[in-house]
Amino acid sequence: MSEAELIRQAQRGDTEAFAALVALHERFVYNLALRSLGNPDDAADAAQDTFLRAWTGLPGFRGGSQFRTWLYRIALNLCINRSPRLRRDLDALTHDELPDLPSGENVASKIEQRELDALVHREVERLPQNYRLLVSLRYQHDLSYEEIASLLTLPLGTVKTGLHRAKERLRERLTAYQEKSQ
Repeated sequence: MSEAELIRQAQRGDTEAFAALVALHERFVYNLALRSLGNPDDAADAAQDTFLRAWTGLPGFRGGSQFRTWLYRIALNLCINRSPRLRRDLDALTHDELPDLPSGENVASKIEQRELDALVHREVERLPQNYRLLVSLRYQHDLSYEEIASLLTLPLGTVKTGLHRAKERLRERLTAYQEKSQ
């Protein structure tokens, strides 16, 4: 059954259809909350609250945006309510253009690649909360820049700037790692 059909059935009160929607999105909602809040318990609470609010708000969902964008917006609002610093950090972003992420193609072996992957993961976790959220939405949740801007109610340029700055920090740390390991 398609997501659109699940949504229609859930809007009519079908709890099994809503459970299927939860199953489709629960991992991503939890990960978004975890990236936003940084605490697994808070993230689990926020994810649960997200689906509760989605269930009660589902009759009002008109499909003007993708369901996942609507759902992520609920999750993000809950995270912002739990962490006002997140909104301040997002508001502090400014405009720039966006280069590509480092590819890791210079890594010679699978072992080095695993080390690099672990390093990238650690360094993403060390990013400031606002950058971590942008990186998560773009690369883990595969949202477009436009979807991220809509979800966070930020200008498109601000999203690009935030991602640019996050990637620059990651690039610096990866370059230092590669120079150190040579």
